[in-house]
Amino acid sequence: MKDLRIVSFLPAATEMVYALGLGDSLVGVSHECDFPAAAKTKPIVVRPAIDLDKMSLSEIDVAVAERIGSGQSLYLVDENLLRELRPTLILTQNLCQVCAPSGNELAVALNLLEPKPQVAWMSPHSLADIFLNILDLGKATNRLEETERLVAEYRTRLDMIAAKTKGLPRRPRVFFMEWVDPIYCAGHWVAEMIELAGGVDTLARSGVDSVRIAWDDVVKWSPEVLLVSPCGFNSAKSLEQTPFLESLPGWSELPAVRTGRVFCTDANSYFARPGPRVVEGVELLAHLIHPEVFNWNGPDDAYCMAGSCINAVSRNKLCPECGQSFACTPGQCWCNKLPPVHPTSGTDCLCPACLAKLVGAALARN
Repeated sequence: MKDLRIVSFLPAATEMVYALGLGDSLVGVSHECDFPAAAKTKPIVVRPAIDLDKMSLSEIDVAVAERIGSGQSLYLVDENLLRELRPTLILTQNLCQVCAPSGNELAVALNLLEPKPQVAWMSPHSLADIFLNILDLGKATNRLEETERLVAEYRTRLDMIAAKTKGLPRRPRVFFMEWVDPIYCAGHWVAEMIELAGGVDTLARSGVDSVRIAWDDVVKWSPEVLLVSPCGFNSAKSLEQTPFLESLPGWSELPAVRTGRVFCTDANSYFARPGPRVVEGVELLAHLIHPEVFNWNGPDDAYCMAGSCINAVSRNKLCPECGQSFACTPGQCWCNKLPPVHPTSGTDCLCPACLAKLVGAALARN
């Protein structure tokens, strides 16, 4: 499209823009648009109206509720910059007032623009809706054919996971925590992601908003896998919330805690943003719920285990020698105490038992 000038108010929409190869046409973004790295070089049109950086989770919850309750926006639009950028297409949403400007803020901004740009509303409630948003963007930018191929690839990856989990003997009980203080359950597309990945989370709400739930309900559900994934947080920030959880009654008795299956995830990248990386989010969930079946080949900082050092990201891996699952913590692992031996059976780590055999054989030869 000639003279296409896109302004994105949404991190997820910005990721879609780059996934479609339209990065050069992106002229403005929100302060949260940080992926891919090139997005951080674009002019920032939208900033938060309140400073949340130094607030606790409970303070953030109160501040957001008070501002929304009084009819005030959580975001400020740089109207002068928006006029200078002269967008032909604005990407925004009206799903969540916490996630980006919507409604009145956009209406005021649009009144300042001549000629009026096209506005694409992205307010998904499910994975299908997310893919439809991507297709709509492709249509609006005359890239529908390429977009259809991309979405078909995403769906194929999800179908492959669903086919594997369908035949598994059981689905572990999962609890996905979208906020920690107060505790919120999973909502919208995340509930669907858990199901595809082979888990069951009866506290999640599919296709609707996440809501506050009582801690007693989590204890009663007795999750075997617990995912700490506060909206907008990466894995390190999620990990910082675990001391609060550890203080809750019944925490140490949860099956997920007893077996070391509490994972702090990068919600920003894989769950909170309804963009292309939700596909990787399902792949990550599949690995965390069924490590004996699914490997994780994505970034090491996608998740960490509660109780681990922030700088030492623990991962479940499959031993290439015997096929068993084991925990691996790069840089601080049990294998660092053993003599250096290059695994002859493959380039990846071996489980403790197989590596011990390999080390023993190497020492015997020497």
